[in-house]
Amino acid sequence: MFSNLPSCVILDLETTGGTPLYDRITEIALIRFEYGIETECWQTLVNPGISIPPFISRLTGITNEMVKDAPTFEEVAHTLYGYIEGTVLAAHNVRFDHGFLKSEFRRLGAVLRQKVICTVKLSRKLYPQHRGHGLDAIMQRHGLGTQARHRAMGDVELVIAYLEAARRELGEARILEAVVSLLREPSLPAGLDAAFLEEIPDGPGVYLFYGENDLPLYIGKSVTLRSRVMSHFSGDHSSSRDMRIGREVRRVEWIGTAGELGALLLESRLIKERFPVYNRVLRRSPNLFSLSLASGLNQIPLVNIVTRDEICPEVFEHLYGLFRSKKAATEALSAIARDNRLCPRVIGIESGKGACFAHQLKRCDGVCAGKEKPELHYLRLRQALGPFRLKTWPYGGRIGIREHDEASNRTEVHVFESWCHLATVGDERGLEDVLETRSMLGFDPDTYKLLQRCLKKNTSVIPL
Repeated sequence: MFSNLPSCVILDLETTGGTPLYDRITEIALIRFEYGIETECWQTLVNPGISIPPFISRLTGITNEMVKDAPTFEEVAHTLYGYIEGTVLAAHNVRFDHGFLKSEFRRLGAVLRQKVICTVKLSRKLYPQHRGHGLDAIMQRHGLGTQARHRAMGDVELVIAYLEAARRELGEARILEAVVSLLREPSLPAGLDAAFLEEIPDGPGVYLFYGENDLPLYIGKSVTLRSRVMSHFSGDHSSSRDMRIGREVRRVEWIGTAGELGALLLESRLIKERFPVYNRVLRRSPNLFSLSLASGLNQIPLVNIVTRDEICPEVFEHLYGLFRSKKAATEALSAIARDNRLCPRVIGIESGKGACFAHQLKRCDGVCAGKEKPELHYLRLRQALGPFRLKTWPYGGRIGIREHDEASNRTEVHVFESWCHLATVGDERGLEDVLETRSMLGFDPDTYKLLQRCLKKNTSVIPL
């Protein structure tokens, strides 16, 4: 078995679930080979310290009763490390098993570094004409059987039987060639071709992960594209999202930009246009709210919650804060009133007449009870809202922000007006077209915040 490797361990784990951050190992089995000859065999149940979900017990046959007296991972870690130290670790979907092992060792304060071989990817190399490369598909393909499917040693023995069947069918030289090739490749998900890495530039841009269809799984950005993409595939699967992306990704696309600002703008736009499955933060929300301060003392309530249709840069001097829900806006206003002893009734949080409930609790200075002058209360309200005030557009018209990437010799100018991103152009002709076109401005809170951060960095601005 892998006769070209001085030492190799074929391993399988059973766990309480699919996320190393929360789930734990319940069973470990391995067989160690030295230059293809079996030298050691070891297996153990593991007390995970948490309850095994019923559906996992139905799948594996491992119950809470079976593991209650089993050793913990900490108690078997030294023995396990003795078996795998200095070896190549092979498993079916090795990223799953390796990710769990790294997480468990990390909890003990140790760092596990291991060369790995994924036998799913090995199957893809050896049998590219077949679609299925999971253990069940391999069992059917090679006519293999077991009475211990989804138990650790049962699955280890299945992997070994499949490798032996492949050796008989294709010859040992073909197996060894594929193994050497896999050891040279980066640790990528089983469904992803490593050849694409050579094409990704390590400059700024946006990357898109796809599964089996044209709906993106995930969209991200970086100033070092290749390194960032690879970081997704060399992590420890510390979240269930990373685990699912690793399982589902089949294709990667990328779009280069001239700098970080271009990557941020493009990422934000693509997420809002294409609704990737695993992006949440930058998706366009149909709801947007802000706090509008009355222009005079006689307008009660003094603060109104306004919606997206009323939020435009022309009236930013009267607006405070941007919120994704009316509840969030109300909670923010309540906190401002509480922290500054303002009257919740006068500013519009509480209904009714006369003294407010907060005044009865001595948490309002009493404008509602005639104990504070309305002018003073209004001034204190304006001061309290001050840090939340939306910034008016500080320029007379459109501006451009230029970025240049020396490695790709790419130059881009990002055109803005009234906090809105109008276009990104790469040459003079494109800039002329933008300047000659009247644009329907649509305010986007993410662009507003992004451009503010950019301008605070003393970014060079080109008046247009």
